[in-house]
Amino acid sequence: MAPSFTIRSQVFSAPALPPALYLVSTPIGNLGDITIRALETLAACDVIACEDTRTSGVLLSRYGIDRPKISYTEHNADARGAELLRRIESGESVALISDAGTPLVSDPGFRLVREAAEHGITVVPIPGANAPVTGLVGSGLSAASFCFAGFLPPKSKARQKAFEQCLNTSTTTLFFEAPTRIASALKDAVATLGEDRPACVARELTKMHETFHRGTLAELADEFAAMERVRGEIVLIIEGAEAQEASGADIDELLIEALATMKTKDAANHVAAQTGQSKQEIYRRALALKGGGDA
Repeated sequence: MAPSFTIRSQVFSAPALPPALYLVSTPIGNLGDITIRALETLAACDVIACEDTRTSGVLLSRYGIDRPKISYTEHNADARGAELLRRIESGESVALISDAGTPLVSDPGFRLVREAAEHGITVVPIPGANAPVTGLVGSGLSAASFCFAGFLPPKSKARQKAFEQCLNTSTTTLFFEAPTRIASALKDAVATLGEDRPACVARELTKMHETFHRGTLAELADEFAAMERVRGEIVLIIEGAEAQEASGADIDELLIEALATMKTKDAANHVAAQTGQSKQEIYRRALALKGGGDA
């Protein structure tokens, strides 16, 4: 029988797949948040590599997909990764999924993708749900420039060091944090960044109890400190610092430092983000500093 998937009792056939590694994004909570292309890929691939086969089994069962599943985790990545690459090289199609969201975003898979590329194997990303971006767009904070910094460290001193990256940048920064540590994390954020920085705690995204807690860091720290228990997966979003007016000498100093490791255009964009100044003007200054060198 041809590969197929089911949506609301209607059966759809899935087109054949050429051999490749397919990175398939899955829902972060609401099982309805999956794309048709993702379903076609999962239904037609030869094998699905899952972070947890039981968790993934719930999603696959929902859409009537019955394909072979094997586990792929950080613990078995070396042996299982080599097996998956051999299977692709022998003509099979492999789909990689994580428990939720986009593979490789704080999930296993980086080594597999890198090794696939090194072996000349085609890698096909299938875009979809992503918790950091979902939290950002619902937060009400600036999305003009943002950075996802992954999970916060569990210890207070290391957390404060992580928050220091938000001190002088105008870029909005996003972190994952555990519900049992969010109150302590917000306390550390206040200690590092001050009380008045706008922030948002996005909790249980796309699920029944989805909530966005918005306010200053101090307000959020007080709110979560008063909670008896916090549940659900969390994205902490902290808005960047207000751009400070930088002098020409300050900008040139930043550019010289950036140009030591970056191309001209990249250095200009980096310094523009730091200072809030015009990218075009910063780029002109960078060219002048390099004497009109390449971009």
